[in-house]
Amino acid sequence: MRQPFSTDDTLTQAERDAENTVPLPDAASASERPKAGYRILPVQRILVRGPWEMAASITIGLGVVMLMQPFFMWAYSWSFLVTLVGTVSFIIVSHFPE
Repeated sequence: MRQPFSTDDTLTQAERDAENTVPLPDAASASERPKAGYRILPVQRILVRGPWEMAASITIGLGVVMLMQPFFMWAYSWSFLVTLVGTVSFIIVSHFPE
């Protein structure tokens, strides 16, 4: 099982060497906030605002296009739900860190 501050497999050798110069924290402080010298954990790299805001905006746009098209009734029927999901997603994602 990986520890909270274990090395990341995606780092280059130079980044791993630089990371090894920072001392590891005590086991008791694993639940504390990382100090300034520590890197961002992989989970925090995924939950950044930019790409998720773009996906939510595209979902809202898709819902609006589905609402305004005159060809498919199923698209019109689902357009409100798609727009609602995109809007709620945008509200949630706007609270993610930058």
